[in-house]
Amino acid sequence: MSANGKWFRLSLVGVLGLAVAGSTLALARKPAELQFFDPIIDVKSTLGGLYVDKLTDEQLKKMQDGAINGMVEALGDPYTIYVPADKVREFNKDLTGEYVGIGASVNTRDGWLTIVSPLEDSPAYKAGIMADDRIIEIDGKTTQGLSVEECIEKLIGVAGTPVNIIIERKGEKIPMTLTRAAIKTRSVKGVHRQAEDAEKWDFRIDPVRNVGYIRLTQFTPGCAEEILNALIAAGINDPDPAKRMKGLILDLRDNGGGVLEEAIAIGDMFLREGTIVSTRGRNFPERIAKAQDKGTLPEIPLVLLINGSSASASEVLAGALVENNRAIAIGTRSYGKGSVQSVRKLPNGNGAELKVTEQGYYLPSGRSITRKDTSAEWGVDPSKGFFVPMVDKELIEMYRVRRDLEIIRSASGKAGETEDWSNPEWILTFLKDPQLSAAVKAVQAKLDTGEWKPTGKEGVAGAQIATDELNRARKLQQQLTREQIRVEKRIEALETASGDLAKAKPGDLWPEDTELSGGKMQITDKDGKVIATLDITGNNLQRWLLDADVKKPAEPEGGKPVASNPTPAAPDVPQNK
Repeated sequence: MSANGKWFRLSLVGVLGLAVAGSTLALARKPAELQFFDPIIDVKSTLGGLYVDKLTDEQLKKMQDGAINGMVEALGDPYTIYVPADKVREFNKDLTGEYVGIGASVNTRDGWLTIVSPLEDSPAYKAGIMADDRIIEIDGKTTQGLSVEECIEKLIGVAGTPVNIIIERKGEKIPMTLTRAAIKTRSVKGVHRQAEDAEKWDFRIDPVRNVGYIRLTQFTPGCAEEILNALIAAGINDPDPAKRMKGLILDLRDNGGGVLEEAIAIGDMFLREGTIVSTRGRNFPERIAKAQDKGTLPEIPLVLLINGSSASASEVLAGALVENNRAIAIGTRSYGKGSVQSVRKLPNGNGAELKVTEQGYYLPSGRSITRKDTSAEWGVDPSKGFFVPMVDKELIEMYRVRRDLEIIRSASGKAGETEDWSNPEWILTFLKDPQLSAAVKAVQAKLDTGEWKPTGKEGVAGAQIATDELNRARKLQQQLTREQIRVEKRIEALETASGDLAKAKPGDLWPEDTELSGGKMQITDKDGKVIATLDITGNNLQRWLLDADVKKPAEPEGGKPVASNPTPAAPDVPQNK
């Protein structure tokens, strides 16, 4: 090496040394909060300078989102989330129940976008769009083969802008031009739609005893006022005693929460005094919301319906009414989400938002609602003697019937079934809803006898729930143990394989090419030949098929298996647009 070469190397080392020294001095002067980002900056800089390909803008954006998501996910809190700018619109729609579109619940059927139901007072409803209408074109583009999400993107847009569609109805093609508008989905529903006006709900489930029914699907802004209007429509303050509401069923099942203030306002309608909820967090003083006597509604018998999908604000309302002895709860234990989130816009996020858990909910008793892995108690339990569990098959049937009742149909499209809403047995048989049946039976008994008589399982609901949860946890443990054994077998087979993997011992409980079709399972060999056919009898098949409920088909004298009835699949969930 020449002298100049040595000088160059020494000089380079000296420059690097100065750079490191300078970096160290700068680091010493940085606040600890800024030092946190140094490794992240280093990684980004290194990748930007050395990665085999030049980083694209898209890759850089994904790296940025990934870094942010990594920080958020490290908290272990599923309710603290990062919302990128391009997802904010959809996020706010879910939060507020508002969006801009034509106003219809849709799904795909036979490869085409199909109307499940127009929404009340929407452009679709005003244009005469009906359930089962097929949208075959949107702005000149066919909908055949498109996903629901792809169709929704074409239908939503800016309020006041037109969208051209072609409806196919009983073979007739009907072109329409609709003007997009701000749509607010209604969170307050009754027992069924009125016969004379399908836009309106009937809020009386027992017109003889004057028992009301209200289902609250989400705590959206203004829903407390919607609840009050529904109560008035059901006769809560009717001047005629013969028409005045005597009892109420408030259905909070599958209500995932929403705006806390709305839950407090609804609780205040039914409580003259007492604590509704308290909230507290590291950066917040304890806040106690108490009921005020002013504006309290008449103290009629009140039943709450709750289940494992009743969460957050639903649990606040249910806990307030139950612990203040103002209502009984029927159903199953609630979800256990007792945390308060706020949505913060990121100053330098170009429209991105961060939903942050800042506080926790506490029931009037002082107990936290939050479900943790270490807790045996959470949420709100049904009242003693009113624990009414439902298995998956029952839930699927109930949701199908409920979805059908929510559809806005033409007058000729109404079902001809004789309705007997006040009859608990009819509710059980035709509505497939044992929890609602138990609620109607309970409030009727209260009105007839003056006492709450158990209509669910006897004993302490909390103990029963804990036992059920324990059994589920043990079953999961068994499944995980079996899956571990399966993986170990696979590893052993791969490790012992020499040259030809086909000679390795099979390690799976079920082959990878097992096919599920029509409630049956076909097992094939490596050549594709069917070697076994099994009937699927269960409702919950894990991906790896552990503890699967299967059986060999019955074989009659002819030797051919008797076809079994397949387990009904979960109903498609329509989406609003």
